[in-house]
Amino acid sequence: MNPIIDMQNVSWKRQDKTILSNVDWKVFSGEHWAVLGLNGSGKTSLLNMVNGYIWPTRGKISVLGHPFGKTDIRELRKSIGWVSSSLQEKIVDTEYTEAIVVSGKYASIGLYENPTNKDFQKAIHLMEDLGCSHLEGRTYQTCSQGEKQKLLIARGLMASPDLLILDEPTNGLDFISREALMVTITRLATQENAPTIIFVTHHIEEIIPVFTNTLLLHQGEVFDKGARQEVLTNERLSHFFNRNVQVEWHHQRPWMTLRD
Repeated sequence: MNPIIDMQNVSWKRQDKTILSNVDWKVFSGEHWAVLGLNGSGKTSLLNMVNGYIWPTRGKISVLGHPFGKTDIRELRKSIGWVSSSLQEKIVDTEYTEAIVVSGKYASIGLYENPTNKDFQKAIHLMEDLGCSHLEGRTYQTCSQGEKQKLLIARGLMASPDLLILDEPTNGLDFISREALMVTITRLATQENAPTIIFVTHHIEEIIPVFTNTLLLHQGEVFDKGARQEVLTNERLSHFFNRNVQVEWHHQRPWMTLRD
C-alpha cells in the first residue's frame, strides 16, 4: 500500500538557512495525524512542501502515491484540501457563503467558473454536515470566526479530497467555538470515506482522540513521531519543550501544565 504522504530524508534551505532537516515521515490511509510544534518549528514549511509550493533541497517526496518530479503538482493539489489562516485573509468579505464553499471545487479564491446547481447542492450538503447550513445566503463578513472556519473546511471538502490539511484552524477562536470545531472535526474524521486529516497545532489539548498519531517538529527536525499516547508523555514533552511539564489525560485528551 502506498503511503498518503511519504517523505524520505527531506531537507529544505532558504537563503543558506536550513528550515527543514532530514525529515522522514510516512502517513498511511486510515490514519489521522496531529503535527505539534512551537512557532517557528517549520510546520508551515512542511505543509507547503506537501502541497508542492516549495521543493526539497534534498530528499524524496510522494503524496497520494505521486512522486514529486514525476507529477503535475497543480493536478495533485485538486486532491488536497487545505484550510489555513492565510486563506481566510484572502476571502472577499462580501462573498456569499455558498459561493465560497463551491470555489473549493476549483481551488480558487473567489468564484470565476460556472458552477452547476449540483455544485451548489453539494455545497449546502457540506454546510449541513458541518453544522453551518444556517449561513446560506449570508456574506462572509457577517459570520463569526468559528463559522468562517467551518465554511473553509466545507470549501476544502468540496473537491472530495483524499487528504485534508487543517493548519491551526482554531486560531482566533474562543474556548466555546474551539470545542465546537473539535466536535465538527471528530464527526468529519469518523465518517465513511473520510479523507486523511493532518491537523497542525501548538496546543496539545487539541489532539483529540481521532488523531491516532502525532508528529513532534522541533526547529525543523522530527523530534518524535508515532501513536499519540506514546509520544505525548511527561518525559518526551519535557525534553521537547525543554521545560518540566506534566501531561494529564481527561476524556482521552492530553492537557499540559508546567511543573515546578
